Amino acid sequence: MKQIIQSFKTGDTILEEVPAPVVRDGYVLIKTSRTLVSLGTERMLVEFGRANMLQKAMQQPERVKQVLNKVKTDGLKPTMQAVFNKLGQPLPLGYCNAGTVIAVGAGVKGIAIGDRVASNGQHAEYVCVPQNLVAHIPANVSDEAATFTVIGSIGLQGIRLCDPKLGETIVVVGLGLIGLITAELLLANGCRVIGIDTDANKVELAKKKGVIAINPTAGTDPVRYVHSMTGDAGADGVIITASAKTDEIIAQAAKMSRKRGRIILIGVIGLNISRADFYEKELTFQVSCSYGPGRYDDSYEKEGNDYPLPFVRWTEQRNFTAILDMISRGKVDVTSLITSRVPLGEYGKIYNDISNRDAIASILEYPEDSSPAETVTVTDGSFAAGRGGIGIIGAGNFTGMTMLPILGAINAPLYSIASAAGVTGTALAKKYKIGKSTTDYKSILNDPAVDLMIITTRHNEHAHMVAECLAAGKHVFVEKPLAIDRQGLNDVLAAYNGSKTLTVGFNRRFSPHSVAIKKAIGDAPMNVIATMNAGAIPANVWVHDMKVGGGRIVGEACHYMDLITYLTGSRIKAVCMNAMGVNPAENTDNASILLQYENGSTGVINYFANGSKEYSKERIEVYSQERTLICDNFQLTTGYGVRGFSKLKTNTDKGHNAQFRMLVERVRTGGSALIPFDEIVNTTLAGLAAIDSLRTRQWVEVGQLVN
Repeated sequence: MKQIIQSFKTGDTILEEVPAPVVRDGYVLIKTSRTLVSLGTERMLVEFGRANMLQKAMQQPERVKQVLNKVKTDGLKPTMQAVFNKLGQPLPLGYCNAGTVIAVGAGVKGIAIGDRVASNGQHAEYVCVPQNLVAHIPANVSDEAATFTVIGSIGLQGIRLCDPKLGETIVVVGLGLIGLITAELLLANGCRVIGIDTDANKVELAKKKGVIAINPTAGTDPVRYVHSMTGDAGADGVIITASAKTDEIIAQAAKMSRKRGRIILIGVIGLNISRADFYEKELTFQVSCSYGPGRYDDSYEKEGNDYPLPFVRWTEQRNFTAILDMISRGKVDVTSLITSRVPLGEYGKIYNDISNRDAIASILEYPEDSSPAETVTVTDGSFAAGRGGIGIIGAGNFTGMTMLPILGAINAPLYSIASAAGVTGTALAKKYKIGKSTTDYKSILNDPAVDLMIITTRHNEHAHMVAECLAAGKHVFVEKPLAIDRQGLNDVLAAYNGSKTLTVGFNRRFSPHSVAIKKAIGDAPMNVIATMNAGAIPANVWVHDMKVGGGRIVGEACHYMDLITYLTGSRIKAVCMNAMGVNPAENTDNASILLQYENGSTGVINYFANGSKEYSKERIEVYSQERTLICDNFQLTTGYGVRGFSKLKTNTDKGHNAQFRMLVERVRTGGSALIPFDEIVNTTLAGLAAIDSLRTRQWVEVGQLVN
């Protein structure tokens, strides 16, 4: 299928051929009929993409600070590689879609194949959208008109926060697409509306809709005008839909408001607020969040859990329905806002002229005769069976920034890549000359050219995908962790018969620093302290979700369990974990873990998220027989009292390079597994034991966890 994407690296807006998405549980698959180009939002993205590096940096100073901090800890070269890889990731454009449902995932209620629906789907011939971001289109509303649903909901949510009453005077600053719809909705609500914009054409269009509209550049002072129109009382509310860097807009909004007036920000403006302006009038200021309650809540959007109507009357989906109802009853005229209608293949007519401020809304029209294909051929390369062909499931940051640069550098036989949406996978396929891009990973399992499957998806998918790949007769590499619960581990154990190898991405053991420590320290029992200055991750990120990410202890601290196992040459016998806080939760990321090993060695893992980012991220200390080795951030290892070893210094090397080089070579030529299977299982069990230990507040024997 064809989809419009934006490159932040080259600045090009591209109509790309990508695989069509596969319907998922809780989602619906939609064949697109029309999409609306949101010229304000998309103009900002396109212009950012076209800007040079200096201009990009000036637009995002907070990102520059993050880059500088990363240079301090990781070095210049890795940081710049990360920056350029990030810029190289394509961004799908669009969020105003109308079309027909062609497939319904398990668990979806109230939506059937053949229904016409509006959604926040992108500019693509087929989109897969969660059920709570889909709304039925009334019979008397065209697909073209229905594309205004999402953009209208953005304005509607701002109105709901403003809470206008019948007869009140509300000022709308910015009469672009959202501003004009907002003004019309306010009129339908019985308000007197004053619109402000510097574009004469938009001011005239607003007047035709019944808005009292002015153009400040024509000599009218907006503050004095509002006061003159309200008997010097001031506006009851101001809704800002403009996009501008100046602080003048918020200052004027405060000055034109009445005492205890309400100011709602939908757009993007400068926000250096004068305390005096707000203090004297006791003004209320609030920023509106997109389409309404539920936005950015994975439980609502991705898992389909609705908010109960008696307690949350207007969710984003109910806002969608309200806009469609207003269009159906003729209360909002969106047709007058359409500037142009363009076939999808001629998208350049819109995006090549997207800086044209006279345009308001452009409609993309999609072909009716297209059909979904879940796999596209990207290059002409092919590999004979048994030659180590590689299939990849997952196209996230680890795949694009860490793994593929290594595999590409060694000319690994990359055959196929699967990604949920298809866009990122296709971009990576082009960059690294991967033969095929698909949204259906199971299609790779039946390909005899693929000998090795690499899995880099979210953690909750690892175990069942590993089991499927092993059952298909493939060697498997899975990024850590192997499983986030016992059932997942049991599924892997049932599928593993030793005929194919299983490798987990415990890369630290392959670092030259780890190898040097093991060689220097020998086999004697030892004490190992591993400290991870992990840094905080927002609570709503998926890694914290015990059902998706398994938490950071299971998902990340397992690195150090495996590393200490490698260094000691022994398996973990028992685990005890203590976490910070009076009543620590099982998904903590501030904890100390004690490990007992079968050979008498001990391990301590300090996994902390509350440290300074300016300090080294990782530190390993090994003590044995009056010898000490200290590894600082896998850059510098120093030996004390160690005969024949004093220091090893490298660029940051956490072992990824050696791990993937050895993996590809083993698949090609044969040899023993990179990590013994019993050690993989032992480490996985130890991670689960740590959670059990925190829950029960006692030592947990690892062997007792095996079902």
